[in-house]
Amino acid sequence: MFEVRNISKKFKPDFWKSDFVALKDVSFKVEKGDIVGFLGANGAGKTTLLKIVLGFITASDGEIIFHENLGKRKNPFEKIGYMPERPYYYGNLNGREFLEYCGQLNNLKDKELKVQIEKWTKVLKIDYALDRKISSYSKGMLQRLGFSSALLHDPLLIILDEPLSGLDPIGRKDFKDILVELNKKGVTVFFSSHIVSDVEEVCKHVVVLEKGELIFSGEIKKIISDNSEDHILITLEENEKIEEKYKAKVQQRNAEGVRYVIEAESKKSFIKDVDALGGEIISLVRERKTLEEVIYKLRDAK
Repeated sequence: MFEVRNISKKFKPDFWKSDFVALKDVSFKVEKGDIVGFLGANGAGKTTLLKIVLGFITASDGEIIFHENLGKRKNPFEKIGYMPERPYYYGNLNGREFLEYCGQLNNLKDKELKVQIEKWTKVLKIDYALDRKISSYSKGMLQRLGFSSALLHDPLLIILDEPLSGLDPIGRKDFKDILVELNKKGVTVFFSSHIVSDVEEVCKHVVVLEKGELIFSGEIKKIISDNSEDHILITLEENEKIEEKYKAKVQQRNAEGVRYVIEAESKKSFIKDVDALGGEIISLVRERKTLEEVIYKLRDAK
């Protein structure tokens, strides 16, 4: 869908001060049909990069390349849906008037626009409030309204900046379910977040920024496997003989039993010893780090 190629961005905070480097030589691709999470702590440069992708600001160096699969048209933005993190809404409009205005900006005809407003506001559960003034909307309602506006013109690519911010647990689930459904229908999704678990739940690919630099771009399962040790977690009923022999491998004790951390290559010999010493296995699972644990590890290494 698009490629970020060697993007750097510098800001001049003051005439007497040196440039602030917000982005440094960032490169990655978002392919057609992907659902990609864009991760980074607050201040990592995510919003700055999104603004460059969308043409709101220019890069100091590098380029953004939109592929032909976004549509053979002079203006690739016609088929992009965007929702910023902190949009400004004119409070004296009601929700319906706002969406009608957005639809007109996207050159939707009146009949089609009416159908699209009805469709997406029902999906996003904001249809009940369309005739209320926007000034009366809560943060979660504004998120639902903004997401609706980004989908009115059936975009091929949607770019969302912190779309789950300000939502309650039910709202977060609704949004994540909709992102997955859109992706299943062929819509490419690129969304930023600082909440790693949300990205791990719905995405197959991830782009990670740290202090303006790219630290990973690729499949989530690859970043986890490349940064995880191959261990087996084995929980046993309490057994003094086994604990004495493997006391260095005990990870924790709880009401369930005693958990041991065993290297994968030692699993068979450990189980053989457990059997010989009269132990009882309660559970055996392969240890898997979460994406959040891996991101922290990469940040510390950076």
